[in-house]
Amino acid sequence: MIKFFERQRLVKKGLATPKKRRRRSTNEIVQLLEEGFLPKFLIFVAFAGGLAVIFLTGNQPQGMEKFLTSLLLTLTALGNLWMSHPRIFGRNSRLVLIFGIFFAHLTIIKTLLTLTRSGVPDVYFGPLLIPFAFAPLVLAVLLGRNIGIFATLFVSLWGGILVNGLAPKSLTPAIFTVISLISGFVAVFITREVRKRSRLIRAGLGVGVVTWALALVYGLIGPILPELWGNTDKLMLVYESLVVVGCGLLTSILVSGTLPILENAFGITTDISWLEAADLNHPLLKRMTIEAPGTYHHSLVVAALAEAAAEAIGVNPTRARVCAYFHDIGKLVKPDYFSENTTSESNPHNELTPTMSALIILAHVKEGVDLGLKHNLKKEIIDTIAQHHGTTLVWYFYKRALQQQEDARAGGKIMNIREDDIPEVREESFRYSGPLPQSKECAIISLADSVESASRSLEKVTPQKIEQMIRDIMEQRIRDGQLGDCDLNLRELKTIVGSFKSTLLSMLHSRVAYPKETPKPAAMPEMRTSEQRSSAQLPPVSAA
Repeated sequence: MIKFFERQRLVKKGLATPKKRRRRSTNEIVQLLEEGFLPKFLIFVAFAGGLAVIFLTGNQPQGMEKFLTSLLLTLTALGNLWMSHPRIFGRNSRLVLIFGIFFAHLTIIKTLLTLTRSGVPDVYFGPLLIPFAFAPLVLAVLLGRNIGIFATLFVSLWGGILVNGLAPKSLTPAIFTVISLISGFVAVFITREVRKRSRLIRAGLGVGVVTWALALVYGLIGPILPELWGNTDKLMLVYESLVVVGCGLLTSILVSGTLPILENAFGITTDISWLEAADLNHPLLKRMTIEAPGTYHHSLVVAALAEAAAEAIGVNPTRARVCAYFHDIGKLVKPDYFSENTTSESNPHNELTPTMSALIILAHVKEGVDLGLKHNLKKEIIDTIAQHHGTTLVWYFYKRALQQQEDARAGGKIMNIREDDIPEVREESFRYSGPLPQSKECAIISLADSVESASRSLEKVTPQKIEQMIRDIMEQRIRDGQLGDCDLNLRELKTIVGSFKSTLLSMLHSRVAYPKETPKPAAMPEMRTSEQRSSAQLPPVSAA
């Protein structure tokens, strides 16, 4: 409250601005809920309660034994996440998503089998309607194929326990587990790279066909035997086949409709959403084409460099490209103060002190975060804007300030100016506030940003000069500790160097000097066609 009144007093005096910069909340309660141990325990208790409802209701045989076995499987699943996927295990929102999808998957199976057991006519084909690939499909698209495989294993085991004594005799626990495992693996395999929603439909169709083949093998459809073919109901066989394949398609359609809700609820961005965000008609990018065309072209080149490098080391290339589009949007506030948008004849920094120039350059990161929050950009994009310079030094203006300080000291000796009256040049005043790049994609964009800027100063483009320039920039970043918080290893850095070199060579290649075209001499009056000459020799009409 005291700070509020102090701020208002400064605003009235013109010493502060009434506008407030948008900030992302770092509430300790939110962080505790996301990473704390107690919320993890409550998630386990909630899922255990859900398993109790599934296994201890509906007059199931051996209900308590099934429930205790499922609890042991739950502890095994948590241990597997803790050892194999520590980042997922460390985020409670991800645990809520995973175990919530597990509970929904098991609830659908329990409902279908219970209705089939009760003899409801409309669900006579209940076992054939089971969406075996629902949980693997959702989690593979949202959290990656490793979590999709994890989901396939555990929903198959839980489902095998659930169908024991509840499903018809033809659907034994072993048959259910095999069908669930194979269907889940097929779904994860087809959805390794989902860049279009139509890929989900293909996955659903593939799962439906595989499930149909397995159901045929295990006698859930048919039987189709030569000696029994005459007694087989052909119409029922077609109906059962359509039910199985249609269930796979309906599962993929359900997943496609559920994904946007889950993405917004849990702050997840899939490849489909990244492609949608890559539209260059975004208002900020359209502003950049008009107000800062140099920055816009720079961002496109950085995006090309980052996308190729990200694909080379196996991280998300679409995310790298989209984040690179927006990484310099903060320059829209003062575009004329950045070299790509200025000319040598009109450089506004010539009239500013190095400290003031550095403040303007450094501010474009905070301005970019402000614009990103205002336009509701994705969290990963805003993080890239804040992190892509890390804590690097604005070297040019820092050296310029040191030179002015030396000049002031030299002149001060002549004019008897005290050393204390000369302003001190602090390196911290010329460094970005960070944080350092936290992801591989952001680190790649940070390197691509510097490489693209430095490539403009090359007088003669050769493969050796480009490679040496890239290596010098990368070594300087490593010495400065700018890559300490991302997971890039030396092998990946070597791959990035090769990718940057290849992309820059294709962009900065030299052209063959074409010979100049010599201008044609002007036609002389006597240079006329034969027809013109013959007509010129004819006498005038009046003389005829």
